Amino acid sequence: MADQETKFTEDELKSLQDLQNSYQGKQLQFGQLRVQRLLVQQQLDAIDDTEAKLEVEYGEVQETERKLVQELNKKYGPGNLDPATGVFTPSPATEEISETA
Repeated sequence: MADQETKFTEDELKSLQDLQNSYQGKQLQFGQLRVQRLLVQQQLDAIDDTEAKLEVEYGEVQETERKLVQELNKKYGPGNLDPATGVFTPSPATEEISETA
């Protein structure tokens, strides 16, 4: 019987075609999922880059604040500043200018 050709039934051929279509569909979905993962990773990388830049800029703002406080202490002496009113109140020489809420 191995020498004879056998023809599959229409139902068998349809089952094989459905199986092949299922594999192709899953492969397509895997590809789409990989592309989505790539795009999300690119977004995460961009967020990481922005976060690193902001950390550097935040440190620069802190340094600017430190220098300004030094200059104001040198000019006005130690005390407290109310940033809402701009009123400076001198204090004993052992304190530095600080903002009050």
